[in-house]
Amino acid sequence: MGKALFLKLKESLISVLPVAVIVLIVSFTPLADFSLTETLTFSVSAVFLILGIGLFNLGADIAMSPMGGQIGVGLTKSKKLGVLVSVCFVMGVLITIAEPDLSVLAGQVSAVIDSTVLIVTVGAGVGLFLLLAVLKIVFHKDLSAMLMFFYMMLFALCAILIDNGKVNFLPLSFDSGGVTTGPITVPFIMALGVGIASTIGGRNSTENSFGLIAMCSIGPILAVMVLALTAQGNIDYKLADYSVSSALDGIWNTLLEHSLDVLKALALIVAFFLILQFTVLRLPRKKLLQIAIGLAYTFVGLVIFLVAVTVGFMPIGFKLGQQIAAFNKPVLVVLGFVLGLVVVLAEPAVHVLNKQVYEATGGGVKKLEMFLALSIAVGISIGLSIIRMIYKFSILYYLIPGYLISLCLSFFVPKLYTAIAFDSGGVASGPLTSSFILPFAIGACVAMNGGSADSIILTDAFGIVAMVAMTPLITIQILGFKAVTSAKVRHKITMKRILSADDEQIIYFK
Repeated sequence: MGKALFLKLKESLISVLPVAVIVLIVSFTPLADFSLTETLTFSVSAVFLILGIGLFNLGADIAMSPMGGQIGVGLTKSKKLGVLVSVCFVMGVLITIAEPDLSVLAGQVSAVIDSTVLIVTVGAGVGLFLLLAVLKIVFHKDLSAMLMFFYMMLFALCAILIDNGKVNFLPLSFDSGGVTTGPITVPFIMALGVGIASTIGGRNSTENSFGLIAMCSIGPILAVMVLALTAQGNIDYKLADYSVSSALDGIWNTLLEHSLDVLKALALIVAFFLILQFTVLRLPRKKLLQIAIGLAYTFVGLVIFLVAVTVGFMPIGFKLGQQIAAFNKPVLVVLGFVLGLVVVLAEPAVHVLNKQVYEATGGGVKKLEMFLALSIAVGISIGLSIIRMIYKFSILYYLIPGYLISLCLSFFVPKLYTAIAFDSGGVASGPLTSSFILPFAIGACVAMNGGSADSIILTDAFGIVAMVAMTPLITIQILGFKAVTSAKVRHKITMKRILSADDEQIIYFK
């Protein structure tokens, strides 16, 4: 266990160090002016972030993923489809309601839509689409066709919202789809899909195991849009206090709040798991003990992670965006791109996805390739989001062409790459995106609008999470297209060599 923890800490150090180094370097230039307290707070938070990610990743490996896999296998072996889809629906709702990322997003908007109503609505959307994703696996349905249908429905709802004067709801709707697939949800749901697909079997069981995260990212967007159509008025945004001093003063409340959130999330999973353990699974005590230890690592790691980003990364992200936007807007775009390149490396769920993809494809999709594709995608998405903020145009000018390109690519690349790409979109937009990149965008928006931007933050700054969730769909499918093209070129060269060989050679048969 000690060696495994050391390796996880080493991985998390490599992940977090680029983000921390870039921010600290910028803090010692004329671009930003941080106080000693702010610099020290950020540095200490970075150390705790490394510890939190390492503990979480170890816990996900020995508890979250095995739990999801065992539930998927156990429910599928029971051969009771009604029980399988019912449990998946309830599990999807409860895990999403307790997802810390969603609570962070809901807490940043005060509206006619109550925060609790928003969270429950998003949970229902995830539960319904997790059910549909499981049915896709069971009946071997094509993921590309399902994604095309639901995204067309999504854009139709966009048009209805615009027609009804509810355009302010669009960024929040798309961001809801990004934050729901967070560090607690991803390991469990991905392992659930692998467990179900491996039990059902079939020729494309590996390909069939992916796509659950992709489906679960659509449900919240549609659910919030439907909710927006029934709401009266528009959402009013109130700028939060992003100062380091305020974060330090409330550190114990932050620790307690995040501890309760994570405990609630894990308790819901454990409660369901225990019910299934006594009715369907009946795992040995040794396996249960291993899962219990893994849950302890997951709890401690995720609490440390969330406290670190709330106390150190959120205030620094806000101030960094604010100061650089006031200094030079082109520099802001460049820095946003650079931060995007490295910030995805520190997302806990990205490591879970990469490990799952590597194992499921037998090493066919390399971890380095995945990291590069995701880094480039997130860098581009943040750079484009800042350009949108500067020139103040609708996020739909990005999202509609982006999703159309993604859906068109799905018909030309291997289905496995399509499933991985759409899963990656949900995974890339994790807690660090909502707790560092989003405050960075809000700070920039405030600076660009003279220090008071409450009325336009929701339309200009929000939506950056949605962009982070959208761009990996294109880059990873391009990776798949490259793989197909390379295979065809190699085949063509091989055939050419065979056909150009000396046909007059004598072949002796014995």
